[in-house]
Amino acid sequence: MTEVRKGQAAAKLGKDEFHLVFTRSFSDPRFEAVRDELAKVEAIAFANYQQSRKAPVTVKAGPGFADPDYDLSIEWQATREQLLAAERQQKDPAGRSRVLLINASARNDGSCPGEISKSFRMTELARAILEADGIEVDVLDLSRMTSDYDRHIHPCKGCASTAMPLCHWPCSCYPNQSLHQTSDWMNEIYQQWVAAHGVIIVTPVYWYQTPAVLKLMIDRLVCADGGNPDPTTTHGKDAEKAKALELQGWDYPKHLAERAYGLVVHGDVAGIEGVRRGLSDWLDWMGLIDAGPAAKLDRFIGYYESYAESHDAFDADQAFQEEVRNVARAVSAAVKQLRAGTLSKPDRHLTRPRPK
Repeated sequence: MTEVRKGQAAAKLGKDEFHLVFTRSFSDPRFEAVRDELAKVEAIAFANYQQSRKAPVTVKAGPGFADPDYDLSIEWQATREQLLAAERQQKDPAGRSRVLLINASARNDGSCPGEISKSFRMTELARAILEADGIEVDVLDLSRMTSDYDRHIHPCKGCASTAMPLCHWPCSCYPNQSLHQTSDWMNEIYQQWVAAHGVIIVTPVYWYQTPAVLKLMIDRLVCADGGNPDPTTTHGKDAEKAKALELQGWDYPKHLAERAYGLVVHGDVAGIEGVRRGLSDWLDWMGLIDAGPAAKLDRFIGYYESYAESHDAFDADQAFQEEVRNVARAVSAAVKQLRAGTLSKPDRHLTRPRPK
């Protein structure tokens, strides 16, 4: 058995330190009227923290799991049931085609910038094309993380790097009541990905990279590429059991494969090619299928011009707007061919010599 390495995590906070951290969220003077009540809430929160109370409301796993008597989080069970329903819907040949359209800009006019993003406008251009083509569209606007109350995509904790079976599909790392890691948006986002026949990501470039709101989602989709659909096989997060299970032989199931994709990447100075390439490589790795060269777009808007005039520059670039529409047209066509079984993928039946 390979060794489970230990010794990195920080020591737990003492009661006084915990009090300082807890009260940061209630520094508004309006909370003074309920200080006694907050003290009672703090006492419960501190007890949960000391006891590492993660997901206290559970249900027996039941039939279909390796250990039917194992206690699973009701949040995880509910998400799993939603994914199974979404998968049935996605595979129903009589159902409408569906595309997940992702706006990956962190900017919107409901938060500090005070203005909509160009990515949002591009998303709307693509939506109009898809809907006119009879496709059902789910719009995932990741900027809501900056403007909605208590909306989070919590970070990936890297379970896959300990052992792939420790990374559960869907993710079981959240909620974690002891660390106040709750209200995780990914449970809903997983469902949108599973239900889709195609995916289009529209993103700006932030400092040569994708915006943080998009990267958070990408990292949390690692469980879709090789993740374990049965947490009872590892009895939750038992690293030794997960390592043993992977070393016995793991097939790294690709839970989101065989969906078409398109990309729109835009910037104003540099980085567009690297971001577009990184995103397409990631989607290819997960087993998605690109909708052709016209569906992988990277362009500059207002190259080295002022940020203040960037929307005006986009207004003037009619060619770019049409290229965005072409991304949607290409994905629409690919989805139709994919569902009809006519989309060419020459390497479809090859066996991977390096599964991971």
